[in-house]
Amino acid sequence: MNNSSAALAAKGAGAVRNHSTYVIPGVYDLSVEDTNWVLTSSFIIFTMQTGFGMLESGCVSIKNEVNIMMKNVIDIVLGGFTYWLFGYGMSFGRGPLSNPFIAVGDFLLDPPVGDALMGQIFAAFLFQLSFATTATTIVSGAMAERCNFKAYCLFSFLNTAVYCIPAGWVWGEHGFLNKMGAVDIAGSGPVHLIGGASAFASAAMLGPRLGRYSEGYDPLPLGNPVNACMGLFVLWWGWLAFNSGSTYGVSGSKWQYAARAAVMTMMGSFGGGFISSIYSFWRHGGGMDIMDLINGVLGSLVSITAGCFLYRAWEALVIGAIGALFCVLAMPLFDRMGVDDPVGASAVHGVCGIWGVIAVGLFADNPIPLDTTNGRSGLFKGGGWYLLGIQTLSAFCLCCWGICSTCLLLFVVNKIIPIRMDPHEELLGADLTEHRIRHSQIGLSRAISALAPIKVDLNEIAGIQPIGINPGHERSIDQLRAAEDKLQQWQSFLDQVSSQKTNNPKMDAGQSHADITLKPRTAGNVFNRRPTDRNSTTGGIYRSNNTEFPVIGKPEKDPNFAWVD
Repeated sequence: MNNSSAALAAKGAGAVRNHSTYVIPGVYDLSVEDTNWVLTSSFIIFTMQTGFGMLESGCVSIKNEVNIMMKNVIDIVLGGFTYWLFGYGMSFGRGPLSNPFIAVGDFLLDPPVGDALMGQIFAAFLFQLSFATTATTIVSGAMAERCNFKAYCLFSFLNTAVYCIPAGWVWGEHGFLNKMGAVDIAGSGPVHLIGGASAFASAAMLGPRLGRYSEGYDPLPLGNPVNACMGLFVLWWGWLAFNSGSTYGVSGSKWQYAARAAVMTMMGSFGGGFISSIYSFWRHGGGMDIMDLINGVLGSLVSITAGCFLYRAWEALVIGAIGALFCVLAMPLFDRMGVDDPVGASAVHGVCGIWGVIAVGLFADNPIPLDTTNGRSGLFKGGGWYLLGIQTLSAFCLCCWGICSTCLLLFVVNKIIPIRMDPHEELLGADLTEHRIRHSQIGLSRAISALAPIKVDLNEIAGIQPIGINPGHERSIDQLRAAEDKLQQWQSFLDQVSSQKTNNPKMDAGQSHADITLKPRTAGNVFNRRPTDRNSTTGGIYRSNNTEFPVIGKPEKDPNFAWVD
């Protein structure tokens, strides 16, 4: 370990002998209270996956809501696994092969128990992991309702590289943008701009959903507007940890800026919500479009993220308001370009991510005594043009990388597994065709009937039961109805016997069946099973000592048969 690492170990963990071969950047010089803050923030940031899942499932049609939730799960499972394999090392590795473009080292991160920096390394890794999974899951919403699930799994597995390399440019000690003085506290660029650019490229390559623009460019109806709103609230909550946690601790003066970051985050969302509300009322003649408000708030949060503790309150309001306006204007523009983004991720994270990175160059304060901006201030604070120039360059580099790398990755994936669903699968919905989940009353029967004449093989889905129904109970109800029919047959038989006795008074009374009555049909006696006696029955309706009655029907082979008492 070099001298700087030894100093880091002495400062962060006391003067303890350190045998670690892992070296972490100086920004992860964490005390005990800093580690606690970073870990707690990481846990909260992971709850944003719930918010993304609820928001995205609320925006798509009901027949695809489970599929979009499964994609969010896959983003954590596969994206997190590859981040541990190579993602962290590509962003923050400090091996001898590291260069200004990519870091090399610290792959398969696993410091031993005796390592004095074990806690700091794991805390830093977990925090960056929460950012990486967030960047990956942004893309899933833009690809909703027409992306092959297997192809998406492969894409999610490899998409880690799309995020990790530019994250190293901005945050890694090796990164060329970092060395030039680029500032991004919580990820407007490396997380949101990369995710939004990747979402734009993915939506463009997949093409629009079937019939999306056949009747104009108006948004399609939401599958579950309440879920979409609940997703906004969960994301709002997670964003506070996203931004405040990026102080990487609360020691020294960090706690003051953590508090400032939380307040400025909320101020930015207030400005964004206000402007998006006014825009929606104006555009819809006094009505409020739910996606205008939701995406306006989210766009303002993206905009404030890069400089979350570098702004004054009024500046945060202005930055959030401008970001929200960019977002609500970009969504219909992308639709007119033929880029079908069901959740608006391209506008929220892409367009607002660009604005958030550039806004630092205009409004940033020098956060004394922290060295976040390397002593520089924004253009409007008398800092000159340098910071604005490097922030603009950073936005340009990240945007180009996000689009180009995603197009290349999807091109490769498409050669292995087609990224677009078959048209008939898209009509039936990914929940049914990919996950064998059948919803009721959403037009599936109509779609199946329409596909039948064109020889589409529907055998695999024909027997899938609708969700929310217990097939065992349904079979029992059918058996109950069958039992009722048999009871009616018995009643008819007894009426015939009674009629014969009336017409033939000489009939032997011992042979009469007229005095036989049946118990009232109730759920209790219809479903009262007697396993010990069942094997002795010869068929028909089971009844104790009923051997004198004729057998009606064949023996029931179903073990769940409702034997009538």
